Amino acid sequence: MQTHQLKQTIEALLFAAGTPLNLNQLMEVLEPEQISRQQLKQVLSELQQDYAERGITLVEVASGYRFQTRAELGDIIARLWQEKPPKYSQALLETLALIAYRQPITRGDIEEVRGVSVSSQIMKTLQERGWIKVVGHREVPGRPQLYATTATFLDDLSLQDLSELPEIPAVATAADDSAQSAHVTAATATTEESQVHE
Repeated sequence: MQTHQLKQTIEALLFAAGTPLNLNQLMEVLEPEQISRQQLKQVLSELQQDYAERGITLVEVASGYRFQTRAELGDIIARLWQEKPPKYSQALLETLALIAYRQPITRGDIEEVRGVSVSSQIMKTLQERGWIKVVGHREVPGRPQLYATTATFLDDLSLQDLSELPEIPAVATAADDSAQSAHVTAATATTEESQVHE
């Protein structure tokens, strides 16, 4: 298959798929054409350059490659739809941020940092949206669920992995360090107290 034809084929596959396609998926579909992984990467890179100045771009997200509209055109494109996108509460966004930056994390951990309880509706909304999932249980009494973000969360933010999340401001980090230090001190004191009673 010639490069031009291969480029058209990959472009069509990504357009028709409806969801991101990763290199393995593309290689599987293109197996009869006997192209190398290096050829595939080269064509994807060329397609990204071809679309660099257009209204849609080819981006790589956590789940693979996809076409999407340019972020700066979002307000204009939104006029196509009558309904407004859902607005999320401050509590939901704070909960999602804690899960994203501290995963895996329990609901109790989130409540400890936020200083208030986390409603079941918030956790349900985040799970229904496909942004978080249960990835295990902490081995402590009660075995609370551990939450982490999903590939859908990364895809929706056009990120390839969590390392691309913005840095946490220094003030928040300092406050977290103080809280963690206080938690360690309390845990040490509890351990020492239990040793005294033994």
